[in-house]
Amino acid sequence: MVMQRYLLTYIGVVLTLNLHHLIRAIDVPRDPSIQESLHQPPTITKQSVKNYIVDPRDNIFIECEAKGNPVPTFSWTRNGKFFNVAKDPRVSMRHWSGTLAVDFRSGGRPEDYEGEYQCFARNDFGTAISNKIFLQVSKSPLWPKENLDIQEVHEGAQLILACNPPPGLPPPAIFWMSSSMEPIHQDKRVSQGHNGDLYFSNVLQEDSQTDYSCNARFAFTHTIQQKNPYTLKVLTKHPPNETSFQNYTDIYSARGITERHPSFMYPIGTISSQMVLRGEDLLLECIASGVPTPGIMWHKKGGDLPAGRTKLENFDKALHIANVSEEDSGEYFCLASNKVGTSRHTISVRVKAAPFWLDEPENLILAPGEDGRLVCQANGNPKPSIQWLVNGEPIESSAPNPSREVTGDTIMFRDIQSGSSAVYQCNASNEHGYLLANAFVSVLDVIPRILAPRNQLIKVILNNRTLLNCPFFGSPIPTLRWFKNGQGSTLHGGNYKAHENGTLEIIRARKEDQGTYTCVATNLLGKAQNQVRLEIKDPTRIVDGPKDAVPKKGSTVYLVCRTRHDPTLRLTVSWLKDDVPLYLGTRIRKEDDGLTIYGVSEKDQGYYTCVASTELDKDTARAHLTILDPFLNRMTLPKARPDRPRDLELTDLSERSVRLTWIPGDDNNSPITDYIVEFEEDRYEPGRWQNHSRYPGSVNSAVLRLAPYVNYQFRVIAVNEVGSSYPSLPSERYHTNGARPEYNPTGVKGAGTAKNNMVISWTPLSATQVYGPNLRYIVKWRRRDTRESWSNRTVKGDISQYTVTQTPIYTPYEIKVQAVNDYGMAPEADTVIGYSGEDYPKAAPTDVRLKVVNSTAVSLQWSKVYPETVQGQLKEYRAYYWRESSLLKNLWVSKKKQSMSFIGDRTRGIVSRLFPYSNYKLEMVVVNGRGDGPRSDTLEFTTPEGVPSGPRYFRIRQPNLETITLEWEHPEHPNGNLIGYTLRYQAFNGSKTGRTVVENFSPNQTRFLLQRTDPISRYRFNLRSRSQIGEGEPAIGESPLPLNEAGVGKHFIWDVKASPNSNWANITWNHTFDPDTEFVVEYINSKHWEHMNAAGSLMPPEILSSLRGNKTVKSYPAKTYVELVDLTPGEKYMVRVFLKGNDTISSNVTFETSAAYTKPPRDIATQGWFIGLMCAIALLVLILLIVCFIKRSRGGKYPVRENKDVPLDPDDQKVDNGSFDYSDEDNKPLQGSQTSLDGTIKQQESDDSLVDYGEGGEGQFNEDGSFIGQYTVKKDKEETEGNESSEATSPVNAIYSLA
Repeated sequence: MVMQRYLLTYIGVVLTLNLHHLIRAIDVPRDPSIQESLHQPPTITKQSVKNYIVDPRDNIFIECEAKGNPVPTFSWTRNGKFFNVAKDPRVSMRHWSGTLAVDFRSGGRPEDYEGEYQCFARNDFGTAISNKIFLQVSKSPLWPKENLDIQEVHEGAQLILACNPPPGLPPPAIFWMSSSMEPIHQDKRVSQGHNGDLYFSNVLQEDSQTDYSCNARFAFTHTIQQKNPYTLKVLTKHPPNETSFQNYTDIYSARGITERHPSFMYPIGTISSQMVLRGEDLLLECIASGVPTPGIMWHKKGGDLPAGRTKLENFDKALHIANVSEEDSGEYFCLASNKVGTSRHTISVRVKAAPFWLDEPENLILAPGEDGRLVCQANGNPKPSIQWLVNGEPIESSAPNPSREVTGDTIMFRDIQSGSSAVYQCNASNEHGYLLANAFVSVLDVIPRILAPRNQLIKVILNNRTLLNCPFFGSPIPTLRWFKNGQGSTLHGGNYKAHENGTLEIIRARKEDQGTYTCVATNLLGKAQNQVRLEIKDPTRIVDGPKDAVPKKGSTVYLVCRTRHDPTLRLTVSWLKDDVPLYLGTRIRKEDDGLTIYGVSEKDQGYYTCVASTELDKDTARAHLTILDPFLNRMTLPKARPDRPRDLELTDLSERSVRLTWIPGDDNNSPITDYIVEFEEDRYEPGRWQNHSRYPGSVNSAVLRLAPYVNYQFRVIAVNEVGSSYPSLPSERYHTNGARPEYNPTGVKGAGTAKNNMVISWTPLSATQVYGPNLRYIVKWRRRDTRESWSNRTVKGDISQYTVTQTPIYTPYEIKVQAVNDYGMAPEADTVIGYSGEDYPKAAPTDVRLKVVNSTAVSLQWSKVYPETVQGQLKEYRAYYWRESSLLKNLWVSKKKQSMSFIGDRTRGIVSRLFPYSNYKLEMVVVNGRGDGPRSDTLEFTTPEGVPSGPRYFRIRQPNLETITLEWEHPEHPNGNLIGYTLRYQAFNGSKTGRTVVENFSPNQTRFLLQRTDPISRYRFNLRSRSQIGEGEPAIGESPLPLNEAGVGKHFIWDVKASPNSNWANITWNHTFDPDTEFVVEYINSKHWEHMNAAGSLMPPEILSSLRGNKTVKSYPAKTYVELVDLTPGEKYMVRVFLKGNDTISSNVTFETSAAYTKPPRDIATQGWFIGLMCAIALLVLILLIVCFIKRSRGGKYPVRENKDVPLDPDDQKVDNGSFDYSDEDNKPLQGSQTSLDGTIKQQESDDSLVDYGEGGEGQFNEDGSFIGQYTVKKDKEETEGNESSEATSPVNAIYSLA
């Protein structure tokens, strides 16, 4: 039984968590054009309260208003039966409303119209109903005639004067007065109870009077009814006199009144009970008698009184608890005490609850074929029953609907169809009341609509964040995508962020972001689009602003304000003085670049602000003007920050406050406006100063509120308009006593980090909230909706989390964290709801069905998993899919997995953006907060053939006046069998256009030569790829300006020169074009340049553009220049200068940047000792060479391989058949290698040395690895076939032979 209850609770929680997304599948915008065109079932917008009390002197109005499309009609029932408004002449219904009006001007009794009313609002799509309105007429009955006996009572006895007011509607307010209309004085001894009776805890002689009158005030009729007065006669043993109290400590002893033990007059006895409804206020009352008058104290058994909601009233005789909840149930007791003794009365409080919403059903708008839910969850005590109605009738008796399934508090809609619109009512009721909610289900089938104005122009400042709005609506919910300049892929990621509401956010607007943006909304019924043009503007800047000045009185002052702004925006420059607009006149004039003030005087002193603004932005600059008076021969003292306060003193020391006094420092010609008091405590955060309070600059003493258990130290900071002073020296320390905490930790939450735990975390108390030593936290938890007892653990005050282990998977828990120190506990902590950890889902979606929608999309349907298998909060269903292969042969495809998420508890979705003409595989999983569940069976499907993408690298060249050459590459994505290309072109000259010519090409043709028939006109081209399905996206372009229009024969570019440095170069040239003509300076480094030359043809434009740099500049008369920066030192560059828009007019130059500068090391070759050493070595080498030649002439031998039968030396075994084997010699020095200066042998270079591939032996390398100079390599054949004499010419061999 326990397991079954847990399972039902768990299922309910999961359904509740997933409902929020489902019922908000489609939101209808508030756009009037949308609202007026969509059909909508009725919705009640206004109605009278359930218990409706009216004044009998006024006409009756029972309100009922509703909206819908078509406009709803209204009808009423009274006491469960149809109420025919037309038959009663006093009753009418307002126009376009259901409000009833009952007019009594011509007679009639309001009491005849009492009863239970209910309103019905109908149109073609459903019926909405109001609450049942119980109409009652206010009553203020007279007090019954009665003769009251004289109340005789002994002094010191208890007394109750009963009121017993007549029953009124609503109940009257009670108060006691005398015949002179003076209120009866009430205090701890004499007071009025909640029932209206007047209670005397003990009677005294002065209570004797003849006019104790109870009065009842009826609010609706504004009348007061008075009860016949009581006469009270007090019998006393000792009449009072002037000396009565001389020998006694109190009035009772003086009058001989016997002291009495407290006893309760209300309630009677020692135990009583009281029931209250959740959300109402609870009033508990204890009125006791006794001599002396007893005092009342209140307690709750097993805990403290609710904090923040408790108030003592009626001289502590009444306990008022506001907004009670189930936790306020329990036993409360009041203690009545005087010096004789104590009495106790226990009141058992039971909290019941009228129904209240846990999840109120909301309107549900769906598209045909979609799924949805209406959920009606309410709670109460006792548990309310749920009843569903449709269009005001019980759902059991309504027409059957195959797409609807009712399960307890939930109505499921599956594959809903048009015509299923209706209004559903949920009634939750128990013995204490009921709740009624209307929620309509509207089935809409709407093509996408763009709600924004068309063709908007958006201007934005460079580098600013930009939002391009494209609100849209449709059913099913459309998919919205953004494109730039009518082509390219969807904009998302990087500098772009697409929001779900249709807004495209450009995080940082750049110049290249300027252009036309198109938003396209698409659903199964169609699509809609809109364009937004974005212009990027330069920011407004003040490049030279006003400066502080100290002019002499009577002189002229000029404040400069030079600006820079976008030339397409209108600039406005204005001036402020002391933040107020400056009045301009003959003496103060605004110039183009500043402000001139003639004959300055004292009134001109102050702050002057220059404001440069456009419609998009503004910039400001500020300066201060200080006027010198030459007649006083002194300068007005400048303002400065105040000096620090001093001599801090603590007085009036108490538990929770202290007075701090200080002596202000000099204000330095600017009045002090504020004082900031800071404090530091040395127990938890020593050395850290924190703000305590702030006070006006006119005071130098303040009472500071203090927290318990803090060792305070204070300092003061003075503030004026210039700034803040340095802090004062600290005050002496003051330590407050401890107390129990008044606050509990905030930010309490519970969440699992593993499947079997829950981490409870909180924000610890601050140093001023600890209130005492040994701070601890009591952590409590228990499973929600169970009656199990609280588990608790106590942790130290420096800990901010606790982990509960061995928890069930994803279970809701009630959590409390309460602070406690050595002085006691904080008030009871608020309860928060947390959840234990999630586990991976256990089941995969089943019955996954797939249907190909078109060449790029498939629709999916699946069966939902059981909630208990989710093991957490169901976040989404996710489809994983990948492209297995293309139906085109030899086309490589990426098999990277992609995914599509379907948020919430859905059973269908669409996977889009697939490649046509391809084989795909697909799997589905369930996803919760922990991750993916197991995968479903793999589905395989094939997308049909589609239209190809646009041709790549579409280039238009015009080598001469007679021909135009078009070149292109095959489309990147054929999306099927390519059957050819279609070219459309037409000539145009200004606004005139010729006829469109169509050319069809085979799929292998990628070049077309057009013979121009008109040497003046230009041509506009549109090229598309074709498949069996149709034509794809176009590649468009225009022919360049004809050569005669570009000015061949009249205009030239010549004398291009470069002045390079290590990492920059100035490029200059001459030309004959008009001023403001734009040129393009294109440059490329030597590596890419050599590659292009070696290839024999130009690289593809898209690759070349990524390697090149270019700058566009406007010309100046006769000569123009541009500076190229960020170049690589020591590299060659080629520069081309050509006319923007026509690269046929150009001129080139080549230059080389200088090597990076490094400080040269001290040259050893200039040292005298080195020169002498080299001369000695040269002389020795010369002598050895002479000896070598002499020995050779005498027939000396040396190891050279000849074609003789001569035994080889061991070192000569490397030579075989006239070639060398280098495989064993990589790391060995040659015997004939030269010795370095330090006597070591240079290591042999590897076989892969670049020298082996050159043409000479003098090769050198730059720092960047590039090769300079000519180099060669000795081939093996040359090394082995040379004769003896040639080998002897080597000085190395000569030395070797001597060895």
